[in-house]
Amino acid sequence: MMQLQGKTALITGAARGIGLAFAKAYVAEGARVAIADIDLDRARAAAAEIGDAAVAVRMDVSDQASIDSAVGETVDRLGQIDILINNAAIFTAAPIAEITRADYDRVFDINVAGTLFTMQAVAGHMIERGIKGRIINMASQAGRRGESLVAVYCASKAAVISLTQSAGLNLIGHGINVNAIAPGVVDGEHWEGVDAFFAKYEGKAPGQKKKEVGQAVPYGRMGTAEDLTGMAVFLASDAADYIVAQTYNVDGGNWMS
Repeated sequence: MMQLQGKTALITGAARGIGLAFAKAYVAEGARVAIADIDLDRARAAAAEIGDAAVAVRMDVSDQASIDSAVGETVDRLGQIDILINNAAIFTAAPIAEITRADYDRVFDINVAGTLFTMQAVAGHMIERGIKGRIINMASQAGRRGESLVAVYCASKAAVISLTQSAGLNLIGHGINVNAIAPGVVDGEHWEGVDAFFAKYEGKAPGQKKKEVGQAVPYGRMGTAEDLTGMAVFLASDAADYIVAQTYNVDGGNWMS
């Protein structure tokens, strides 16, 4: 039996990578999905790849009007929203002495405010319709600890964990379960940018940091987007009904909590 039969999901940053893997896994479990992304052309290509169960929606999570428009369009096209995955995020790295306000503002606008205000907009819809919904926020192992060169990103993901706790406690009163997933190091095209930061600040050859972090994972390799889909399906399913305000590590053993 498919675990998400008849459900509808809005997934931010879903035109590629982890978000796209979630969308495919949800459709395989019977859901229809809105692939929300700032890159509408890429979102449309992803939706076309998945098929009739997916629609593309333009969404910039750093802009409130765009959030509201995307939520409204998703409801218009899919009927309602049963599940939200706050996946859209960006990464940055720099020594403390070189962090800029512009970089800080952009990371927190997308990773923290984007998560909060998308969650708010979708929760409002769920409350209005009486939907016993599921909200899944994407945290990170970086939100569990500090890292020398990754202060802003780590702080933003720690904030996501905290928001998940507070929203979970608040929204369960409306029958809405809020939880989060904390991935470890996940391979994908975004790692080219991550690797470049470390090449710059640690003097490493291109690809060296990626190789090192993969070898350091107790499981023996970096994660893949597909490694995360089981948890994303579980937290959206009826089997997770009694789970509230938790953040689950899916990281090959990198962090224990």
